[in-house]
Amino acid sequence: MINLNKKTFFIIFIIVFIFILLNFFSCTSFAWGDPEIVSKINSAFENIEKWILKISTPAAAVAVGSGIFMKKFSFGDEEKIRTGKRIIKGSLFSYAFILAIDLILSAIKSLIS
Repeated sequence: MINLNKKTFFIIFIIVFIFILLNFFSCTSFAWGDPEIVSKINSAFENIEKWILKISTPAAAVAVGSGIFMKKFSFGDEEKIRTGKRIIKGSLFSYAFILAIDLILSAIKSLIS
């Protein structure tokens, strides 16, 4: 007979149990697709993503425009010029970040499906 200690027996038992669990129950429980609540949550996140993209473009344009006007009408005040430059850089960085996240999510979505 094979002499197994408790630790080895426990590890083999866990591996066999996980194999049986994944092999038999995953086919029957996930064969019919996503539940309705998961579909609703996915569609809600897609709507939020579209809404953020629609709002971010005009918001970035307004922020850049206000930064440019702040620089233009500073009348030599260095603090207003620096603030205008910070507003322009920050808004462009934020808009680029939102577009990059959209690109990454689209790439992940295309890889999954």
